Amino acid sequence: MAENLKACTVCCKSTWSHLQDLCRLQKVCCPGLGITRKNLCDFEVEYLCDYKKARDEEYYLVKWRGYPESQNTWEPRKNLRCISILKQFHRDLEQALIRRGSKLRKNTRLLDQGISNYLVQKAKQRRALQHWEYELNAKRNHKGCIVVENEVDLEGPPRDFVYINEYKVGEGITLNQVAVGCECLDCFSEAAGGCCPGASHHKFAYNEFGQVKIKAGMPIYECNSRCSCGIDCSNRVVQKGIRYDLCIFRTDNGRGWGVRTLEKIRKNSFVMEYVGEIITSEEAERRGQIYDRQGATYLFDLDYVEDVYTVDAAYYGNISHFVNHSCNPNLQVYNVFIENLDERLPRIAFFATRPIRVGEELTFDYNMQVDPVNAESTRMDSNFGLVGGLAGSPKKRMRIECKCGTESCRKYLF
Repeated sequence: MAENLKACTVCCKSTWSHLQDLCRLQKVCCPGLGITRKNLCDFEVEYLCDYKKARDEEYYLVKWRGYPESQNTWEPRKNLRCISILKQFHRDLEQALIRRGSKLRKNTRLLDQGISNYLVQKAKQRRALQHWEYELNAKRNHKGCIVVENEVDLEGPPRDFVYINEYKVGEGITLNQVAVGCECLDCFSEAAGGCCPGASHHKFAYNEFGQVKIKAGMPIYECNSRCSCGIDCSNRVVQKGIRYDLCIFRTDNGRGWGVRTLEKIRKNSFVMEYVGEIITSEEAERRGQIYDRQGATYLFDLDYVEDVYTVDAAYYGNISHFVNHSCNPNLQVYNVFIENLDERLPRIAFFATRPIRVGEELTFDYNMQVDPVNAESTRMDSNFGLVGGLAGSPKKRMRIECKCGTESCRKYLF
């Protein structure tokens, strides 16, 4: 028996422009997408493939959006109104010529075939990165936007990476929901029994601006879903997610992808969590041997009280997957407990160690070591860091050269 599905809606993974292209290809009008009889036959430039001059007039080889490359056509400059695409084409052309040690001459009639091939590859790469950027922002549940840039090489989006916003729990591991919460009227100024931190015999972690005020090595206990306080509580910081706009960019010194901030970040402010798949240390040992052969590691030990579990951000992760190492980092690691109080399974949060400028790369020390700060924190394992870097650790396997370039560089990550 058929059901009435008039009110049913399905989330579409295609972009708005892609749906418009499909309409034009099928010659179907769709007012909902803005495709009418007036603009049904409008053509949109997807990217420019080549350049030439004929009788002192400039021509561009155009790839039309929604049409195969076999339908590319040469168009005079006067017919093109895609100003931003034209500017990008000439920036790419200039970079390609600089790499060859030459420049575009006024009497140039045709581009070298190698240059033309590079321009097409660059245009396709840029489209792929734009689509990836769209997907990342569609999946994020945090305020901060994600921008993707690669002005260095032709590397496209990573093939095997799934963006997630919180831990993905591996097989055989359980995250137990917290059973109690605070009953504070005002967690900052009138904390009952020390609020959630006090219930676990620890100090309140934040000041009135949400900046961390406890020393590195001490745990953070935030309010949870069972607390009486609301979302605006000053003890809810990490759980609100990333609030800064960040950029995943390609580094120019062989360090692969990196992350930089598009906004000024104040000292001691929360920046992001290290998110991935929670696995057992035994499984981490097995995967680590595979990652070693690939020359990369995304394993982060959860060793607040004992080394039982590890976060693997190789396949499942958030933007922290792309944060590089530095021997003089601007991010510091803290263990955080919110909905789960199992001390073997803390959340890993990064806070700014100093004011961070707009455009500055975000980094943390893959072999970070935190000394116990007082008697209250002696339960801390003093080693934080990605698996493979702890002195004397059974997971230590190979030495990886450090490329951070700071004056205090230790020359090796591990």
